[in-house]
Amino acid sequence: MAWFKDWFGTPYYALLYGHRDEADARLWADLIIGRLGLRPGDQLLDLACGRGRHAAHFAAAGLRVTGVDLSAPSIAEARQRVPEAEFHVHDIRAPFAQARFDAVVCLFTSLGYSRDRGDDQRAVDAAARALKPDGAFVLDLMNGEHVRHTLVPQERLDTHQVRFTITRSLDGGDIVKRIQVDDHGCTKEFKERVHAWRVDEVEAMVRRSGLRIEAITDGPDPRPFDPAASERIVVWARLPAGNERP
Repeated sequence: MAWFKDWFGTPYYALLYGHRDEADARLWADLIIGRLGLRPGDQLLDLACGRGRHAAHFAAAGLRVTGVDLSAPSIAEARQRVPEAEFHVHDIRAPFAQARFDAVVCLFTSLGYSRDRGDDQRAVDAAARALKPDGAFVLDLMNGEHVRHTLVPQERLDTHQVRFTITRSLDGGDIVKRIQVDDHGCTKEFKERVHAWRVDEVEAMVRRSGLRIEAITDGPDPRPFDPAASERIVVWARLPAGNERP
């Protein structure tokens, strides 16, 4: 079983990444809504939505939100958190809808989990397929070049009486994070493997899906992308009118 199927639905994942707070999610939602000119009633698809952190803010702005994620526990929590939205357990590599959404977002580095870059292309293709003509796609990935130069090899974090010992390393084109969890004498180990994305790879992947790139920025502060300094690669793309995918 792929590492992300084991890890994302655990309570330890939520503990480790719980510092990604509501303020950060609101920044992303406000940025996307404002930059794309989305209006109440527009339909938005949140790919790899997790526990609904971003979906909650999109829904609060009046968008009709659909979220999909591979983790059943995350989807169950999202349904409780954002009852006005629609959520489904779904693998984003498979098509979900055809020409239904005004916008599709994929935030917080939700691609690059397998060693097969074809998996990522299938996910972007599925996103393009779900868009209405002239619909917008926002893809947020970590900037691999920045990560390579700022990698912290090891750290320890204590939260809610649980200790996390995190070891990071580079393995070819991937970043590998080994996570040891010490919970009241019980020790468990998990691993994350994420591709260290280069901007040229991301651009090519989005263009192959038939989308037109309008801008590439950092995020959630949308400064122009700088390969050395930007922490994120945020692609703003659109499905050209008349180019609906078959």
